Formats: sequence, C-alpha cells, structure tokens
Amino acid sequence: MNYEKLALEVEGIAREAAAFIREKAGNIGESAVEHKGLHNYVTAVDKGSEELIVKRLSALLPEATFLAEEGTGKVGESRFRWVIDPLDGTTNFIHSIPLFSISIALMENGETVIGSVFEVNHGESFLAWKDGPALLNGKPIHVSRRNDMHESLLATGFPYYDYDLLDPYLQLFRSFLKNTRGLRRLGSAALDLAWVACGRFDGFYEYGLNPWDVAAGAFIVERAGGDNTDFSGGKNFIFGKQILSSNGLLHNDLLREIQQFF
Repeated sequence: MNYEKLALEVEGIAREAAAFIREKAGNIGESAVEHKGLHNYVTAVDKGSEELIVKRLSALLPEATFLAEEGTGKVGESRFRWVIDPLDGTTNFIHSIPLFSISIALMENGETVIGSVFEVNHGESFLAWKDGPALLNGKPIHVSRRNDMHESLLATGFPYYDYDLLDPYLQLFRSFLKNTRGLRRLGSAALDLAWVACGRFDGFYEYGLNPWDVAAGAFIVERAGGDNTDFSGGKNFIFGKQILSSNGLLHNDLLREIQQFF
C-alpha cells in the first residue's frame, strides 16, 4: 500500500470537511444542540461532517470499517479501520470559540498507519503516515527538545463526566502548576497532541478520552519523534482512556509525576 498517497487523499477529505464546518460555524443555536450524556454534546454539524468523511473514505477503501464518534459507517473488526472524530471540540464550536479540529486515523491490523488532524479555523493540517515524516502544511515538524520539566509548557483536558478521579487529577494539576512554566487547556485533545508534535507543547496528559480523540494525534507525535504511553507507562493509550504524550526527553519525569497521584 502507498501510505503517502492515501494520507494525502485523507488530508484532502479533512480539508473538505473543514470547509463544511466553517460554513456552519456561528449559526448553531441551543435548540440545535443534542445531549449525548452529561456535558457531552453533538450538533447536526458533527453528524454532517462525519457523514461526509465516511462517504469519502469508503470510496478510498471500500473494505474498511469505521470507529467514528457518531457511529456512522460500517462497524466491526477488519484489516483496515478508520478512527474518526468529525469535530473535536464541539463545546468550543457551540460557543464560537475558534479551536476545534477534525481527526482521522487509519489502523491496519491494530496499528495506526495514517494520522490527520486538521485545525478548522486557521487551516493547519497535521499529517503523518507509516515510515514517513510528520508534517504541518506540508513541512516537516519535530517535537521540542526541552529536557527540564521546569521549563516545559504542558496541555491537559478537564474531566467533564468522569469525576471519580477528580481529586488525584486536581492534585496532579497543582503539582504541575508549581513545577512547569504552565498548563493550557484548548478543548480539543487532537489539537493538544498535534501541538506536542510541532513543539508548541512539551507534553499533554488527560484521562477519560476515546480512541477517536487520540489515535491520529498520537501517531503524528510518534512520527515527529515523541512518545506516548498510558499512565502506567504501557502502550494502551488509544483504547485505555488515558494518555501521556511528550517530546520523549521529558517523558519519564512527567510519568513519575503522574504516578504520584494516579
């Protein structure tokens, strides 16, 4: 398989979906917002973006199945499976906060081989494929080279439904506030990961995430020279609902800090 050619096709599909989302942005009223669960929202734009993406990807790889946030497409195990978040940062989108993205990953026999994260408002396209580079708008990117946690800038996400681990999360948050340059919360895990890949952030951690939140971004981090683990230091970060992503140089220090509380 020509992963590079396929990745560029995926990038084009993400760009098309981003144009659809931008066209609808600012016209979503509260009556158009559906509740999937506690503080978990979906709009017709999420669904429309996913339908567009699934239709285009199905034409590229008819045999592939889908793991998509809104459940569109053929499901089940297969050699090829697309993992899709059609609008990562729906709450930002609803409130007209211009930080949301599209995340598309392709897994082959359980291994991620393509990752695309497209930032909708500024048109930043983060892309990687198996044995290839990590790119931002066609130019190679690399994780940061900071090796001192006190000089690092981290990203995280706030739990919005699973509060069982809220106390250790807040303790860890406090510790990182005291021992880094600071913490940021964008509201889109896919973008958090993409920004680790290009060196804007030195690390990102969060729990309670789904595969479509992290599959593409974590792969781009890997191809950019970084590292991803779960909070135990293992590799179950796509389906294990917790991830630490870093530039690699800081990974052990960040992991030790996390493991004090988790």
